[in-house]
This record gives sequence, C-alpha cells and structure tokens, in this order.
Amino acid sequence: MIYLAEAIKLKSILRTQLHDLENELTRVAFVSKTKAEPFPEQPRTMKDVEQDLAQVRFDSRKLDALIYRANIDHTIEFEGETLPIVEAIERATQLRAEANTCKELATSETEEPMYGYGTESAPIYRIALFDPEEYRQKALLLEKKAHALSNKINAKNYQIELDFNGEAYFL
Repeated sequence: MIYLAEAIKLKSILRTQLHDLENELTRVAFVSKTKAEPFPEQPRTMKDVEQDLAQVRFDSRKLDALIYRANIDHTIEFEGETLPIVEAIERATQLRAEANTCKELATSETEEPMYGYGTESAPIYRIALFDPEEYRQKALLLEKKAHALSNKINAKNYQIELDFNGEAYFL
C-alpha cells in the first residue's frame, strides 16, 4: 500500500526509469568489435532490459489506473461544494489562470496615450473600463483560494491509500 501522494511522485520516477531503460536498450543492442574479436561480456542483455521495461510499463499502467480511480472516487470540500479530486485539481488550475489574468489587468494604466494613432490635436487614448486596483485585490484573493484548494488536495493525497506495492521503487 502506498499513499496517493507517493503514487503521484512514483509516476515521475517511473517515467524517468522508462526513459533510462529505453536508452539502455539502445546501448546494449549493439557492440563495436572486429570480426576476429569475441563478443564482449555485457552485464545486462537486451532480454534483461526488455523484461525490466515490461515490468515498469505494467506498473506504470496499473499506477495510472489507481490514481485515476482515486481522483474520481475521493472528494474535497471547497467553497460549499463537494468536488472529486480530479475536478478540484482542475478548479485550482483555473483559479491560478484567472489570478494571472487579473494580475495582468492590475498592471494596466487607467488611461494612456496610444502613440502612432490619432493626431497631435486629437490623440487617441487607451482607457481602462475597470479599476486596476480592484483586479490586483481580486488576483490576491484568487491566489489564496488556489493555494487553499491545493493544500486540501495535498492533505487528501496523504489520506488515500492505493493497493500498489512500491517496494521495487521505494526503500
């Protein structure tokens, strides 16, 4: 059994292992030698590496299924709503995106000349139809909400156990 939080980290480890094993397979697939020389001893054969690759791929698929199922089956309370973890993750992502948009608007000037437009006697201005300070405050609030939701997700990830033996990857 491992916690969902550990499973998420393990997915990253497995991706790295897959990449490393694929590179190793390419290395052990060829040798450089003259025709008269005997084949050099290799610590691992292609078959060894292919077996490891198959196991890591299997574990990766199994772990994916367990993570997806846990993210659908388990919920988090946020702003009076009960959200499946998968939806809470998306909501946190959306809150951060909205906060970034608000930050950009918050840096706007309320009024600024648009150089190269209009004439000297009738310049054209770009005028904000909103209060940048309100958007700065809104960005701060949205960031706080995103952090709070992320913290709830992280805490929940340490409460959920998955039926996966991670001994091959963790001490």
